[in-house]
Parts: sequence; structure tokens; C-alpha cells
Amino acid sequence: MSYLNPSTGSGSRTSRMTFEFGRTYVVRPKGKHQATIVWLHGLGDNGSSWSQLLESLPLPNIKWICPTAPTRPVAILGGFPCTAWFDVGELSDDGPDDFEGLDASVAHIANLLSTEPADVKLGIGGFSMGAATALYSATCFAQGKYGNGNTYPVNLRAIIGLSGWLPGSRNVRNKIEGSLEAARRASSLPILLCHGSCDEVVPYKYGERSTLVLNSAGFRNLAFKKYDGLGHYTVPREMDEVCNWLNARLGLEGCR
Repeated sequence: MSYLNPSTGSGSRTSRMTFEFGRTYVVRPKGKHQATIVWLHGLGDNGSSWSQLLESLPLPNIKWICPTAPTRPVAILGGFPCTAWFDVGELSDDGPDDFEGLDASVAHIANLLSTEPADVKLGIGGFSMGAATALYSATCFAQGKYGNGNTYPVNLRAIIGLSGWLPGSRNVRNKIEGSLEAARRASSLPILLCHGSCDEVVPYKYGERSTLVLNSAGFRNLAFKKYDGLGHYTVPREMDEVCNWLNARLGLEGCR
């Protein structure tokens, strides 16, 4: 699926970029379908590897949707093309954010969720850049719109971010505080963030800082878990935490 994104640059100049998304992998629920979660891979990965891990989790009531990001030039790799949910350079608090790429990916994710049954709870999770995209989705949900102003169409019930960061963190608080409805949605959305203390790719301080920014912006239903000695990868005890948290937050049946 492709998204044609108009973006207005300086003056009246308009550029249009097309984002071609890769293959989507689906893990069907083994029990009663109570929740659907879109899970987002990290930079250079694809939906297949995470679908295999998610299928092994003791969560029979969840349907997992694992899309593959577009292949695009990535600044942090010197312009080398690989799968990426958005363009990213060096991580920094004052670096530019690719909101055009973020909006296109978040719209693609919302589109995947929009056809799910009305009684099914919806969530988004991810690892690394996928976690960053999930957190950006959370801010769009709270505001009720994407960065480009278009309406955000999905009611989210859970967000999970492993080893990630919050894009556009400088402006989140102002955007949420300016609206009572946005503040209500932010406070009601459960978020789980997990980060390894020895992460050499997305340093631990970015996970910690993202938590502080989200909290100050009104995302009160937020849990942050630190994993001592963990690098930029996941381990069984972290996935156990994810399972327990999802069971509790989504009220899933028949899970142990």
C-alpha cells in the first residue's frame, strides 16, 4: 500500500512523497478475539521476525498485525536505503523530526486497525524506531489529529514501546495542554515503556526522558521499566512483562 503525502515547504512550494509499505504479517488469535495490536519493527527489519516471536507468546486472545516499513534513504545511515518508518539522523533533543514520514506511517497503522471489529480493543507496540512510531501514534490519538492536521480515526487502548524514544517531544506538552479533550484522552491511554540500561543504539536516557515528557504532557497511565544490563534487544523477562501488562490493561480472558 502506498500513501501520497503532500507537504508544504517554504513559501508556496509543495513537494509530494510516496511511501510504499512492504508486506504485512498477521498472527491470528488462538482463542476468542478480544484485542488487535499492530506491532512495529525496528530500523532495517521487517514484520516477519516479530510475528514469529509474538506468535509464541501466551496471549491467545490477541491478533497481531506486523507491517513492514517502506524502504527509504535514512540519514543516520548516510542515505543508505533500508526499511524505516521515518527518516532519522543522530538522536538529539533539538534535531529535526520527519513528521511527513511519521504521519504517513501512523496513517498506515491506523488504516490497518480501522477495519477491526467494533468490540475489539486496539493497540500499537514496537521496538526501537517502531516504539518511536507507536509513541507518536499515542500523541496523535490524544490530539485527535496527525501532525498535518488530518483527523486521527482510531480509539487506542494500549501503547507499548521497547527501547524507543518520543519523536517531536519538544511540542507534545503544549499540544495536549491546549485542549481538555486531548488531556482526557492522554490521561486515559495506558502506556508501557521498557528500556535497557546498557542500550548502545538508543541510549537509556532517551527512554527515561520520553517518560518524563509524556508524564508532564498528561499521559498519567504510564509505566516505565528499566532493565539493568540489557542492550538494544529484547529478552524473555521483558516479553513476560509485556504479556502481564497487556492481560491487566486489556482485561483478557483465559491468559495465565
